[in-house]
Amino acid sequence: MEPLNVLVTMPFGQPLLDKLRRISPQLNVYQAKPDEADYRAADILYCFMPPRDLSRAPRLRWVQLHLAGLDVLGDHPILKTTIPLATTSGVHAASVADYTFTMLFALAHRVPRMIEWQQKGAWPPDQQQKGAWPLDQQRWPLFVPAEVRGQTLGIIGYGSIGREIARVGKTFQMRVVVSKRDISQRADVGYRLPGTGDPAGALPDQWLAPAQLADLLAQSDYVVMAAPLTRETRMMVGERELRAMKPTAYFINVGRGATVDEAALAQALAEGRIAGAALDVFAQEPLPAASPLYRLDNVILSPHVSGFIPSYDDKCTDLFAENLRQTLNGQPLFNVVDRQKGY
Repeated sequence: MEPLNVLVTMPFGQPLLDKLRRISPQLNVYQAKPDEADYRAADILYCFMPPRDLSRAPRLRWVQLHLAGLDVLGDHPILKTTIPLATTSGVHAASVADYTFTMLFALAHRVPRMIEWQQKGAWPPDQQQKGAWPLDQQRWPLFVPAEVRGQTLGIIGYGSIGREIARVGKTFQMRVVVSKRDISQRADVGYRLPGTGDPAGALPDQWLAPAQLADLLAQSDYVVMAAPLTRETRMMVGERELRAMKPTAYFINVGRGATVDEAALAQALAEGRIAGAALDVFAQEPLPAASPLYRLDNVILSPHVSGFIPSYDDKCTDLFAENLRQTLNGQPLFNVVDRQKGY
């Protein structure tokens, strides 16, 4: 059998390339910068972005993208081909779930408000010294937390990230309600890190179809957006949906910014129609300085970093290694994109 030429255009170090080479002598793994690569001999490509002129890569069998979301490709010509595209979905699940609960607890326990008072170099006056009894009339309204244990966690999008968020939520005895495109398909067939997620779809207390989104929002004390950006999910949470939420509820977006009407969200937060939000993704990144979200004291903003981990490239090459083994064994690849669905 003629060796398969595997071109890597990511700046991986030698140990990661050697890991791929050790899979089989049937693989010829080589590396080049994207703007310097000769794609003509490549059978398999690992890249952040394929070349737009696909005539440069006439032998491509499939492409491993260094991306979890297909929306980053925009109008790339490869989307109009039948070349299989595999994503890194599943690699981010644990780190994004960690971020989600970091933000969830920070909001619930008023951490932004604590930091605000810390920066003042003072704490609220102790009203008990002025005869107020039995409660401290300053600290209680400022710092009493929202409860987490036993509360309802609503998850929009039940892929690898949503499933890991559900698994963590269950460790806090949360009731989990989820929404996904096709609720008849409950098993997870994608790539996942060992010990993560909900492979059988056994964790949710309730499954709701997209048409029942308002029901999920009305029930939930914490809402997490973890859906991919597709035609169906673009701006799926707007003013009407936000009005369905409890005034005590929190909204966390770790999916894609354009799934949410940011202007409507900012207005709901400013008017106190929901309690707060944590946002890691935005319709335009970086978030423009003029955004009203910057000026709200019940919001935590971060610059699309929830998936960052020091071992990210290592975990991505583990996934790629599995897909290379699948190819050599004549088995289906993990995380192949369904172009009709958009993920």
